[in-house]
Amino acid sequence: MKKRISILFLSSLLLLGACGGNNKKVDPTANPTPTPTQSEYHYTPQDISARDVNLPTEIPTMDEPSFQIHYRREDNKGYKDWGLWLWDPSNSGADDGIVDPFNYQDDYGVIGYYPISYLGECEGRKIGFIVRKIDSWSKDISQADLFIDMDSIIPDSHQCYHIYLISGDSNIYSGPNKTFPDAVKYCAFVDEKNIKLTTTNKLLYYKLYKDNALIKTGEGVIPYPTVDISLPQAYPVVEITSSYKMEVTFKETGNVITVPVSVSELYNSDVFNALNYDGELGAIYSGEKTIFRVWSPISSSIKLRIYNNGTPKSVDASKGDDTYEEHAMTLKEKGVFEATVSGDLDGKYYTYVVTNANFTNKEIVDPYAKSAGVNGLRGQIVNFAKTNPEGWDEVTPYQYDRNELTVWETHVADVTSHSSWTGSEVNRRRFLGLVEEGTTFVKGTDEVSTGFDHIVELGVNAVQLLPIFDQANDELNYSFNWGYNPLNYNVVEGLYSSDPHNGYARINELKQVVMKFLGKGINTIMDVVYNHVNSANGSNFDVLMPGSYYRYNADGSLGNGSGCGNETASEMPMMRKFMIDSTTFWAKEYKLGGFRFDLMGLHDLETMNQLTAECKKINPAIVIYGEPWTGGDTPMKDFAKVSAKQSNGNKYQGYGQFNDAMRDALIKGGLNSANSLGWVTNMEKVVKGDISAIKKGIAGSTAASPEIADPNKTVNYVTCHDNYTLRDRIRATATTSEYVKPSMLANSVVFTSQGTAFMLAGEEMLRTKNGNSNSYNAPDSVNQYNYNRKITYHDMFNNYKALIAFKQEVGQLHDSTCTVDVKELADGAILYYTLTSGDTEYMVVHANAVSNTATLDLSAYSVYHDTLGELEVGSALPSNFHPNAYQTLIAIKN
Repeated sequence: MKKRISILFLSSLLLLGACGGNNKKVDPTANPTPTPTQSEYHYTPQDISARDVNLPTEIPTMDEPSFQIHYRREDNKGYKDWGLWLWDPSNSGADDGIVDPFNYQDDYGVIGYYPISYLGECEGRKIGFIVRKIDSWSKDISQADLFIDMDSIIPDSHQCYHIYLISGDSNIYSGPNKTFPDAVKYCAFVDEKNIKLTTTNKLLYYKLYKDNALIKTGEGVIPYPTVDISLPQAYPVVEITSSYKMEVTFKETGNVITVPVSVSELYNSDVFNALNYDGELGAIYSGEKTIFRVWSPISSSIKLRIYNNGTPKSVDASKGDDTYEEHAMTLKEKGVFEATVSGDLDGKYYTYVVTNANFTNKEIVDPYAKSAGVNGLRGQIVNFAKTNPEGWDEVTPYQYDRNELTVWETHVADVTSHSSWTGSEVNRRRFLGLVEEGTTFVKGTDEVSTGFDHIVELGVNAVQLLPIFDQANDELNYSFNWGYNPLNYNVVEGLYSSDPHNGYARINELKQVVMKFLGKGINTIMDVVYNHVNSANGSNFDVLMPGSYYRYNADGSLGNGSGCGNETASEMPMMRKFMIDSTTFWAKEYKLGGFRFDLMGLHDLETMNQLTAECKKINPAIVIYGEPWTGGDTPMKDFAKVSAKQSNGNKYQGYGQFNDAMRDALIKGGLNSANSLGWVTNMEKVVKGDISAIKKGIAGSTAASPEIADPNKTVNYVTCHDNYTLRDRIRATATTSEYVKPSMLANSVVFTSQGTAFMLAGEEMLRTKNGNSNSYNAPDSVNQYNYNRKITYHDMFNNYKALIAFKQEVGQLHDSTCTVDVKELADGAILYYTLTSGDTEYMVVHANAVSNTATLDLSAYSVYHDTLGELEVGSALPSNFHPNAYQTLIAIKN
């Protein structure tokens, strides 16, 4: 589960004058607009001197268009804690990541006063904002994002746009006395013949246009706030490829607003279902020609632009070039626009320029682009035969049983960002640094391997990389981010490449990583984030098919089950197709060993089942698993039945889920409070519920409701990139000064369990993030691996190494048909069980710190491995063996 990640936190609630400006699916009765009256509310001027801020009261006039956000707290307190998060919704990813202060005040409240140019060009004529606390993500007014629409607000004589807000009130007002700006809240086809129109204030006229031709007028007594409008007899049924718009004139002010008529309510109708396309999309390259195909049934025009250069001059004036050649695209069957360009376009870059009811000449990157120039602003035409490193054709993913996997989760940069990694400086934080051999760290007489050699020495057989697809990052200026801010799904992120300007470099270098790992028996697993995008409004999905690729709430706001401002709609046929096309492309082209799905609970079962089946056609042993939860409430229809959430795990076909029940039973990780105690950390007692979850986890079962008793569907773990490291988690409990042994015990249970074993990279040397539990954008100093700790905790490293080898070698841990029978002593303070591997039998014993005197008869066994290092390997064990606190003993039968 993600916390607030990077650039934007979007889920628009109120789009002033934006009747489906993004074609939202809206129930106009869900949140009816109140009828405002001047007598309804008269504000009382506040005593400025009583406030906790001392802002200027003389407000200057700007010589350029500007905006003022007036904010009032009824208690007249706490203004100093609040600021504005501002962005331009028309520029996906454009955000400085800074909370802007309120900078003036009057007797209404405080004012955020800025020129529009402060946010860029604002091509969409909207300003997005959130009122939030300066030092946290606590938001006021609304859980969704708010917008100033400059086309629906009349500016003052100085071209300044004013809006008024009241703490705790989700409405946007045009004046201090709760007057509403003239706006269209909803305007959409509700079926193939009828339109519903909802406005904030009463209308004098409305006019309906089809392809700029007037086809219907309404005047006189017009119902308020909602009016139902039928298409005229001359045009009885909606035509999908036509552009419909509504012009309304407001009764009191005479203001005129023109908005598009949304067709998103029809996306599941027979009209649209007939347009679902199952062919190949994107830039289809050959040496003789390239075919470009993009799906956009509602667009009236799409043009193809081909660039020789992938860098806009606005990004890099010295290396950039904005010249292009333009080709008209032709509308073919099922809403697909196509253009064929002769000649060899190998390595050139391209974009689409889209015109429809919502956007005019909007330039976007093809969602199917397979590489890109710097910052992902131009797609690239790729001859993949030129991207393969030498020896690429000779490697293939290992066909590991998913139950023998030990997965090591890492961020590309973390492996090499610390000074104790002594490889080539040019490779630091980059793909090639991840696989640079021969690096060591020396301290006194001690020398340890680092980086790639460290991973190989540890012995894991799968490395999971935090997102490596193209993100909404500045690729020319390094700044740490986990990468859960998707921009171009089929493009490799350029921040980790040697040359972000060169779209081929990023492909080749990622392939070198995969190939180098395969050379050491290690598969690469890719962390994928199809559940949300960095910014939905104005994204390529939104431009090409507004309202189709995302989910929306009843009031028209973007669904926010991701906790990141939007969520994609995997159940929609073309989003489902995209996810399947994307994952199969990555699996085939990059020879991946698997995928980890972020917030998999936001995807539907049918999509995940189909996707897994298609990926297995490419790699039969591909391992797919995900987080079986959401990041918040979702408007997914029939969520309980159709979601790939945890309780539906028995409906998974060929993929698995993280076992957070076992994690929480062991250490109370995740979102539990820092002082919650689990089986490992509780020194006073053993909780029966924890014992049950651990025993089930060891047997490869997820303690969900209903229980998922299948090792092929569970991933056992105690820590991942989210939340605390294991060391920090145990230190946070503050119940004991001992944290090394408990840390070892927790993962000892994981590595001796059935199911896929998963660990956060660096735990093998007791990694710390200095107590940071959400380091998504913390600096390298927090996230990096300090190999000095490998020297300090070398015994722990050796323990991990031994247990990982044990996990991979013991047959019963891979046999999903042979259930492990876990027994307990001392009320569950001691857990023990036998495992077989061929003719060899092992006894595994785990003990926590709860005082007991229980003993086991191990006289038929000798020591195979002792995590405390107190027992000599090969030594005989007694008939009254009593394990010490935090000990894991693996004994081999004589």
